[in-house]
Amino acid sequence: MRFSAVIALAALTACAQTPDSGQRAEVSMNRLVDQTGTASASAVNLFSGQPSLRVGRSNAELAQDFLDLEFRMESGRALPVLTRFEGGPITVSLSGQVPASAEADLARLIGRFRNEAGLDVRRASGPANINVIFVPRRTISATYSNVACFVAPRVASWEEYKAARGTGTLDWTTLRQRERLAIFAPADSTPQEVRDCLHEEIAQAMGPLNDLYQLPDSVFNDDNFHTVLTGFDMLMLRVHYSPELRSGMTRDQVAAVLPGILARLNPTGATGRTHQGGQTPHAWIRAMEAALGPRGSAASRKAAAQQALAIAHAQGWQASRLAFSWFAVGRLNVSDDPVAAANAFANAERIYRRLPGAQIQAAHVDMQLAALALSQARPDQAVAFADRAMPVARQAQNASLLATLMLVKAQALEAQGNVAAARALRLDSQGWSRYGFGSDAATKARMRDIASLVPSKLRQLFKG
Repeated sequence: MRFSAVIALAALTACAQTPDSGQRAEVSMNRLVDQTGTASASAVNLFSGQPSLRVGRSNAELAQDFLDLEFRMESGRALPVLTRFEGGPITVSLSGQVPASAEADLARLIGRFRNEAGLDVRRASGPANINVIFVPRRTISATYSNVACFVAPRVASWEEYKAARGTGTLDWTTLRQRERLAIFAPADSTPQEVRDCLHEEIAQAMGPLNDLYQLPDSVFNDDNFHTVLTGFDMLMLRVHYSPELRSGMTRDQVAAVLPGILARLNPTGATGRTHQGGQTPHAWIRAMEAALGPRGSAASRKAAAQQALAIAHAQGWQASRLAFSWFAVGRLNVSDDPVAAANAFANAERIYRRLPGAQIQAAHVDMQLAALALSQARPDQAVAFADRAMPVARQAQNASLLATLMLVKAQALEAQGNVAAARALRLDSQGWSRYGFGSDAATKARMRDIASLVPSKLRQLFKG
């Protein structure tokens, strides 16, 4: 059965590979291995409202997270000072081969920046502070392998970026104030991936530059479970642009004023800790990249997942990074050891469900368990897992996950003989599928993969 194909549908992976150039994108969003469709001309569904804004963690922990996000790059290099845009509105422009969905998604995002982070962000028709340039996916891939989009300082076009490569112009550590940046995003990707790039990369162009695997409630995490900016992310941006801070401040200077800033911006900050901080060992990151990346044999990837899990246990982790390690082990055992996969997913879900802000991670686990139940001739369980996860996917505005859950549930209903309900659910999923997968052809391919999960004996039973 083609289980691995379905498991890849909406599983968000941390799989940034070492670029062909020998360099690594320092501010980027990893590319999802299944985001291959382009935007469909047919109608797509759009989410209304916004994700939950509640931040359920202590201000002491939030202060440490802010410092870790602000004063280190994704590559591990230290940043000597805080940098931000100073004085006046922050302008954003779109240029290049702009996808049809980008304008509306940018307008919604700018509205969120204004309403939730209190930032004066404005759309510009010409050169701007933040210049989003859409280029072919292959252009980005040829520069940084398996990166969907990335940010570069001191440039405003692809030509400027190419000319500056190998020089100090692109060195974030020499920046003292942000004035002009470029975001390079794929012109030929799905509407969801385009939106996700806008959210993460514009936020990082304005604010924190780092990603932290230990954050359960943020897009600033290379596990890529969260796809749109969260309440935590908006709070970090509000702190970044608080009047007590300015460009050029050192880590110690920022740390001295953070408690007062957070007391003002988050007066109901809870006590206690919900995740374990500290730097993530590169050995664990490499193991996770090998496990969930597109390269390597099944055996080597499974071994890498086990290595990541062993490192997580050795580090004494009990939160996001341990859960993500279990998630990787589960994904890589679904084909040949469903029992081990189910146990691994259960361990991951147990951790995620007790972490504030990690509901979407638990929903991804439910998607995996629903597919596993379908393959084991348990359509009733598949329906239950899908029903539990769909409201979470909708709240998190993850169309590809929502569509996948709807299609898995539809297949389970059909396996139970409820053909009319299955047909209606597939019809309801079409708009989400087009936004998440990019085209009707890509959606049909997903449906075929999901259908292949159902054991032939079960199909024959309900047909007869």
